[in-house]
Amino acid sequence: MNIIHPVKAGRLAPVRIACINKATIDLGVDFDKLIAALQKCYDRHFLPVWGYPVALYKPRKAKPTDWQLIFLDDASVAAAYGDHALTKQGQPCSKIFVKTTLRDKELVSVTASHELFEMVIDPIANLWAQAKGGTQYAYEMCDPVEEDTFLVDRIPMSNFLYPTWFEPFKHPRGTKFDHLGLLKKPFSVRPDGYVTIKTREKVKDKFGSRRKRQRFEAEDRTGHRSEYRKPHGKRIRKRI
Repeated sequence: MNIIHPVKAGRLAPVRIACINKATIDLGVDFDKLIAALQKCYDRHFLPVWGYPVALYKPRKAKPTDWQLIFLDDASVAAAYGDHALTKQGQPCSKIFVKTTLRDKELVSVTASHELFEMVIDPIANLWAQAKGGTQYAYEMCDPVEEDTFLVDRIPMSNFLYPTWFEPFKHPRGTKFDHLGLLKKPFSVRPDGYVTIKTREKVKDKFGSRRKRQRFEAEDRTGHRSEYRKPHGKRIRKRI
């Protein structure tokens, strides 16, 4: 069985991630408190499960070697900062589209934690786990449970998957497949979640419910990580 796990070698020291707010509208949460809560959430909840220490900070100017978490209005301004996966210096980057998030009646803190978790484990959205029958599941940490949240310093954060979710074999009773313990088996999806799968080189999204599909199809998906896995996805187009 071909299971692709992220390689942990070379990440013993914390990866520095520059958190940059370029949004012109209110985030709905204090930016300083958000970054502090994201770091606390990562250290207390995500790090013990997945490893990969990170250090979030707010720079005057990001260093070329730093990863980036950038808050922007929407995908229309994102091209100026490189594509979704990499900065102009070639380092991993995730973008939170604030206007788009709020328009979809979602929380910026949940979107930010979602993007952070997924960037760290699969920086350029190119990892897949193969299940029985040959179907491959994208290494996205939050999509299958993306509307389930928990609080850190009273700020909502996204639920996330455990490594066991990507393992296509029988697990002992009591095994957790996500942080909140809501899923019961590998490759399963919550009613308000979805997963990107690949079969015979065709990539598509599979939804936990019809309700989720309808909401998903109404969203502006331009620049989303999962779109970069699709041959004709709604990617950010670079300005020339």
